[in-house]
Amino acid sequence: MRTTTRTAIRTATRTPVDPMAELSDIKNEIVRREIEEFVTRPEEIARNVALFTRAHERMQAIAAGIIEGDDELVDKLTRDALDADHEALEVMDDGLIAGMGVVGIKFRENFIFVPEVLACARAMKAGMNHIEPILSASGLDPIAKVIMGTVKGDLHDIGKNLCIMMLRGAGFEVVDLGVDTSPDAFIDAIEEHRAPIVGMSALLTTTMPNMGKTIEAFVDAGLRDQVLVMVGGAPVTQEFADDMGADGYGKDALACVALAKKLITEKRRNAPP
Repeated sequence: MRTTTRTAIRTATRTPVDPMAELSDIKNEIVRREIEEFVTRPEEIARNVALFTRAHERMQAIAAGIIEGDDELVDKLTRDALDADHEALEVMDDGLIAGMGVVGIKFRENFIFVPEVLACARAMKAGMNHIEPILSASGLDPIAKVIMGTVKGDLHDIGKNLCIMMLRGAGFEVVDLGVDTSPDAFIDAIEEHRAPIVGMSALLTTTMPNMGKTIEAFVDAGLRDQVLVMVGGAPVTQEFADDMGADGYGKDALACVALAKKLITEKRRNAPP
């Protein structure tokens, strides 16, 4: 396994984005077919086409392995890419995370379900097993620490776990509180880990109000101004998030990562000198 820091620290060499890129320019047939069949929102089509037409063919193959949930293939392709001097960040961003992005879209739109997502998650984990030691050895600081948990009374965690995997891949340190997380457990984690971001998930309409109760508990504990709260889950909407007093809402794992980056950037920009 590679232990050098060079491939993690140096910015990966990337082919410039081609504004005229088209779906047919993606060389990997599996990736091209998946986008054509399952990605329907124009902005997501454009983003994926731009990403994959720029990505090296090895990265496209890794992404295809993720989409198909083939952990043995992803393990081999990731190892081969690193041995061929592709940087860890390139493999993670353009291969592993890019593939999981397509998986997240398919899951959100009900094209695939929990068993398929779990297989894809195992494939990503197989690849990250090679990436994580390189990132750790590089001494790169995490973007920020995030506390994640499914709220009290809710035992569903597949969406939360997908968000955690994507957050970690994007460079965040994540403290996973699991499921059925009480307000007190969130508060204890905030006080212990001093994390600036808290993410709450709910799959049931009956447990959604516990997001608001948890935020109220933060207020009562004098912690609300110290943390940024993001919420998500199948029944959750932007309107609900606003009503609960959350700082942001993410409709899926990709949106969760983008929101976390946005929130921490704004928090640091607005911090007193």
